[in-house]
Amino acid sequence: MKDLKQEIEIIKKRNERVEADKARETSTLRKIIIMLLTYAVIVLFLYTAKLSQPRTNAIVPTIGFMLSTLGLNTIKNIWLKHRNK
Repeated sequence: MKDLKQEIEIIKKRNERVEADKARETSTLRKIIIMLLTYAVIVLFLYTAKLSQPRTNAIVPTIGFMLSTLGLNTIKNIWLKHRNK
């Protein structure tokens, strides 16, 4: 019985960690940070490549990246719904 209680506690702690990771993955702050870092890396690249208007031109790929990552969750949900039928 003691082993069973220990296993239940281990599972509860694991579930708490999984829930915290899930909350972090879906947080708005995380998405904003990723978008800002993506923008900064692209601006740095465009400056290094000596292309014109790097700060303006970095907006398009940043938005494209964010749209693609935001759309993945929707696609995953549709896939799961059809898979479970």
